[in-house]
Amino acid sequence: MKSAAVVNFAPEKGCVEIREIDRPVIGPDDVLLEVANVGVCGSDLHQWTADHSWPVNYPVVLGHEFGGHLVELGANVQGWAEGDRVVSETAAIIDPQNPMSRRGLYNLDPTRKGFGYGVNGAMTKYVSVPARILHAVPDALPFEHACLTEPCCVAYNAVVKNAHIEPGDRIVVLGPGTIGILCAAMARLCGAEVALVGLESDRHRLEIAKQYGCEAIIGDAKPWALQRDGLGCDGVIDAAGASITLQIAMDLVRPAGWISKVGWGPQPLGFNLDPLVQKNVRLQGSFSHNWPIWERVIALLTSGQLDVKPIIGGVWPITQWHEAFEKMHRGEVVKSVLKPV
Repeated sequence: MKSAAVVNFAPEKGCVEIREIDRPVIGPDDVLLEVANVGVCGSDLHQWTADHSWPVNYPVVLGHEFGGHLVELGANVQGWAEGDRVVSETAAIIDPQNPMSRRGLYNLDPTRKGFGYGVNGAMTKYVSVPARILHAVPDALPFEHACLTEPCCVAYNAVVKNAHIEPGDRIVVLGPGTIGILCAAMARLCGAEVALVGLESDRHRLEIAKQYGCEAIIGDAKPWALQRDGLGCDGVIDAAGASITLQIAMDLVRPAGWISKVGWGPQPLGFNLDPLVQKNVRLQGSFSHNWPIWERVIALLTSGQLDVKPIIGGVWPITQWHEAFEKMHRGEVVKSVLKPV
């Protein structure tokens, strides 16, 4: 049985197309998941435009933000049943003996391979998933929202685990993409006053951030950062895809503040890091997520404390992937969601 899939088949720009692929054969510790919805991530776009900085196993089915129903269980799988509603984490292959995996930080296992670049992802009808990374989705949470658990977990890790927010803090978020907006929403949940900063071309996405109670700033955020006592904001979350924003972050943050960097910027820095030293600022990288973060985020989504509806720009059938990618790439929508056919 073959299904349509969005396949990234070579490292050159534009090497993505619809192909018919076979239904996966699962191993004893895996499940076969019938995909209900799959979100389009900025990294999917980067592989499409060939400006990514990570190794890819070509050809590969794109997509790592997904949820659906279980339709087949491997021989060793316990605790799950056919028909269960689930979402899946992204760590498709890990080394359980790696010291990071043994600490529960398998997202930081250097040999980790994820869906959509290391193994076939979910922009198709069926995907094989290790049972160890499944999470139950309550009936009250629609799959169009549940499939965005993954980017919400990226934001939770950057804002809650890898930063230090206290109620009343003033926080600047750089970069109004999906992750930036979700980081801003998460910082609001932590009790902070939040400003999301972007360019003139980001105006539409900045408007969406206002629905989360955030200040939207085009251009210079320095006056907002200095407003309270002239020293700068308490923390900066750098969710932009360019290295230069780190220099902006160092300028905005107050002495003894912090910067949580979650955005990938492959460009060389080309600027002085002395202000980081002079201001005694903590610079923290934030990558991916792990089991307890997923459980917490699903609870936030189900309770309605975190609402992803404002960022969803539409749902397209997988066969119209190109339009969904283009609209995100041009900034017309924050997040495109696909539906298998």
